[in-house]
Amino acid sequence: MKNRIFKSVFIFALAISFVSFTTVKEKVIKVKDSKVTWIGHKVTGEHTGTIDVKEGILIFSEDQLAGGNFTIDMTTINTTDLSGGGKTKLDGHLKSADFFGVEKHPTATLVFSNVTKKGDDYLVSADLTIKNITNPVKFKLTMDGNKATTAFKVDRTKYDIKYGSASFFDGLKDRAIYDEFDLNVTLVF
Repeated sequence: MKNRIFKSVFIFALAISFVSFTTVKEKVIKVKDSKVTWIGHKVTGEHTGTIDVKEGILIFSEDQLAGGNFTIDMTTINTTDLSGGGKTKLDGHLKSADFFGVEKHPTATLVFSNVTKKGDDYLVSADLTIKNITNPVKFKLTMDGNKATTAFKVDRTKYDIKYGSASFFDGLKDRAIYDEFDLNVTLVF
């Protein structure tokens, strides 16, 4: 009995010493220096734009990325390949209930659920929430000093964004909008 108690105390003390030597740091994302760009594809071309990062953190254990999360301000959707009335019209349509419904859903979030070091990069599994609907996504994240970058595709139909989707509506022909859009993310911390 005494031997078991001694072993338990020893294991507990060893575990505490491991925890005390592991440094976990949260690094706040500098939102003014960070950037999210998007590309939406359609049969006849594409549109490009930006969305602002609202807040976020990256979590490091020792010097290795261990987790993170960030929030996007969906009210800042901005088309960059158009100007004038065309830009105003598309920006308004993207913010409407047909697409992102920013009045009811002003933010989107990405929360890392698993991070694995793979060579010089990280493989990240995360939960992406848009319009209060959460789906898993996976992507490669590259770290360079105080900057993290990634690019991945998002299937908008998984977030109940079906407007102009040939997967749901027949007869769209050259007015069809592809289900996937590209996100390019640069986070500075």
